[in-house]
Amino acid sequence: MTFTQDQSTVTEISPRELYARLLSAQPLFILDVRNEDEFKRMPIEGHATLRTLNLPYYDFIEDEEAALARMPNDVEEVIVICAKGGSSQYVAEILNNHGYRAVSVTDGTIGWGNYYDVRDVVSATWGRIVQIARPARGDLSFAIISDGQAALIDPLRHTNVYRELIEGAGAKLTTILDTHVHADHISGGPALSKETGAPYYIHPYDAIHPIDMLPAVIAYEPLRDGQVFQIGQVRITTIWYPGHTLGQVNFLAETLDGGRYLFTGDGIFLRSFGRPDLGGKGEAWTPILYRSMFEWLPRHLTDDTMILPAHFSTLEEDAGNGIFAAPYKQVLAQNDSLKPRTLEEFTSFVLSHLPVFPPEYVEIKRVNIGLVEACDGKASELELGKNICALSGEK
Repeated sequence: MTFTQDQSTVTEISPRELYARLLSAQPLFILDVRNEDEFKRMPIEGHATLRTLNLPYYDFIEDEEAALARMPNDVEEVIVICAKGGSSQYVAEILNNHGYRAVSVTDGTIGWGNYYDVRDVVSATWGRIVQIARPARGDLSFAIISDGQAALIDPLRHTNVYRELIEGAGAKLTTILDTHVHADHISGGPALSKETGAPYYIHPYDAIHPIDMLPAVIAYEPLRDGQVFQIGQVRITTIWYPGHTLGQVNFLAETLDGGRYLFTGDGIFLRSFGRPDLGGKGEAWTPILYRSMFEWLPRHLTDDTMILPAHFSTLEEDAGNGIFAAPYKQVLAQNDSLKPRTLEEFTSFVLSHLPVFPPEYVEIKRVNIGLVEACDGKASELELGKNICALSGEK
């Protein structure tokens, strides 16, 4: 595609800056110039102060005046985003020529989709807990670093961000932990294990594809309930939590200053919990999830245990500093889906709030246990769009 207008004067903002603006909760207007299907599959989401308009770039090519007529006239700045960055520069130039102040997002939604945000959850004398987020997808992963050792929990597909973090901390990766075999994204665990030699752990129940019933062909170490890992001064205990998957576990990290941090994977989220149907057995697994949620897990928790999930649904869950975590007492107060119910009430609630089952999730699980390989392009295609591992808020 060749654009005739000079794009050299268009200001660009990076995915990092876009995320900072989204987190700020200040009024923001995004013009998304991708086609409607791409926009619906992976919209840019933020606080309630975010306004978004989908107006494909080819509308500006075919009838510039008509496209401009659809633009609001009450915005101070227009952030334009496309798939790769070129089309958004073209549209931003048109807008600038017609009195708007418009900027283009560098590398478009490809750059945004592959952006990782790294920030400390806690930094203390015993070490650090670091949140590594992929905000475009609502994915969260974590590093525990203490006394020169590092553990990763639910690492995502792009491994460089983890290696750079650990090397920058002067530590060595000794343990790679997945709370479960993920369906919504490709795990970086097996690749990091090959690259570094650190063992990769999953529960053996998740080492069998729930649809194909075929065993994993990746190298892994089996997790068991109660298994303990020592990372420097941090003690990590494995808590089996079947229901979202049969091999779902939580990891409880305890620190010398009395801190308790529960990494819940897709067990419970800050505003919801992990759906039980991604193995194709929603009705059968719902009672299992009920026992995990209401009988087994509470035995390990205190009111001030920090809950650190593997996903967030909206930026409204941000604690105000880009961290998606909250004490268990607060989670119980704000997460209506965790309120006490009978098994019958819980089953009815779950089965009436299941969102669409993405067919890609079956293939992603195959990738994650080595049954199929996915090149970078195929992996990006499988991961396109935000995760929908939680129950739907709509009945």
